[in-house]
Amino acid sequence: MKKIITSGIVSIFMSIMVIGGALAADAVVSVDTNSAYVWRGITFNDGLVVQPSVAVSHKGFGINVWGNIDVGDYNDTLKSGEFSEVDFTLSYGFNIKGIDVSLGYIEYLFPNGAEGTKEVFGTLGYNIYKGLSASFGFYYDVDEIDSYYTNFSLGYNLPIGKKFSLNFGALAGYAGKDFAIAYGGIDGGFYEYTFSVRGNYSITKAFSIYASLLHTESFDKEVLPDQDVDFYGGAGISYTF
Repeated sequence: MKKIITSGIVSIFMSIMVIGGALAADAVVSVDTNSAYVWRGITFNDGLVVQPSVAVSHKGFGINVWGNIDVGDYNDTLKSGEFSEVDFTLSYGFNIKGIDVSLGYIEYLFPNGAEGTKEVFGTLGYNIYKGLSASFGFYYDVDEIDSYYTNFSLGYNLPIGKKFSLNFGALAGYAGKDFAIAYGGIDGGFYEYTFSVRGNYSITKAFSIYASLLHTESFDKEVLPDQDVDFYGGAGISYTF
């Protein structure tokens, strides 16, 4: 069964790449290795993970498939070497007077048997001035939780030479009551904050490598309880077709 599930997931990744080629669309394949899996401030694995993804975009429409493979077993609660999560994202993006707008749908699947769920989302992005940008995201779980999560972030991209750049980020999240309760909280409110720095190096126009370091903490322990991971980081590679 393990081999069948893994083969099926790999086939999905390959199929998305074939679709991109057939549509003459832009396709990006990436593989990240991180010291932990942290999502919206929540620790899902405090050990090593590998996270492959394939993204295809064409005329504003986008398809993304992302997966998490656990290498660490998180105190024997996870199966090492298996996909524990696969996310499918469909989106459509456009620009209105300098504001980047994206609307979409996310399907969260857990091959290990946990209940999956679904979200709809909308994001806004704006370039403020010379590398400084701001974004806002609203996500609503329409399946298992029936609640929302939002975040606001600032980013600054600093080019250093022609091939290397540093990106600094700061994010604050806010969660609805039912969303917070689903992950161990008591009430809704300000959820988590995250600071990040990422270095990107372009080997060629298509091939790049990168590394990142992040720090995340809970705003309010009644909204997001203490987590096992606050500092984590990783590295990855990406190729654009």
